[in-house]
Amino acid sequence: MPRRAWTASRRDQLGLDRLPLRLFTLAAGLTGFGVGIGLILRAGWGAAPWDVLSVALAERTGLSIGTVTILTSFLVLLLWIPLRQRPGIGTLANALWVGIAMDATLHLVPPAESVLAALSMLLAGLLLNAVSDAVYIGAQLGPGLRDGLMTGIHHRWVLRIGPVRAVIELTVLGVGWLLGGPVGIGTVVYALGIGPIVHLVLPAVTIPVRTSAPRAPVAG
Repeated sequence: MPRRAWTASRRDQLGLDRLPLRLFTLAAGLTGFGVGIGLILRAGWGAAPWDVLSVALAERTGLSIGTVTILTSFLVLLLWIPLRQRPGIGTLANALWVGIAMDATLHLVPPAESVLAALSMLLAGLLLNAVSDAVYIGAQLGPGLRDGLMTGIHHRWVLRIGPVRAVIELTVLGVGWLLGGPVGIGTVVYALGIGPIVHLVLPAVTIPVRTSAPRAPVAG
């Protein structure tokens, strides 16, 4: 994604071209992302690293998984302050809406009762989650919460992105697993599948930022 859109202030983002389309795709992406996570959890075969932690904390606190996800998101945002990261409109919407969409899905969709149902939910959730992630990123209204944490650490200490992301996700996964979160084949499938699908879909759903309006033809 062009760095200009991610680092623009929220006021600047309100002046981006095709803002209604960007806001629509932002909402669609965040909703699909939360629904996808809910389907993966209902499959019962494990979860993504951050969701392993959210489930574990939800079971220990009595809060809903979506509520824990929202609270965790705002804690991650606090870590942005010393890293001098600037959240965008999409970042703040992400912190709130994904958890709500997750809880709605978990309320409406019952747990899988067969292997076929579990496999279908897992694959559907992964595909929806990945495509929605690409749609959210393509709106160019601010980085995701975990992405901002990762890039902030990268810029602050000049560390490579890959190892930084791996350490963060393995740490979160390890803590979640120790607290009793669901780790299983779904965790592995998510880790291997999310990146390639996002990479494949992202070019088709990205809304480019027009830096200037095209000039009108000169008469005469």
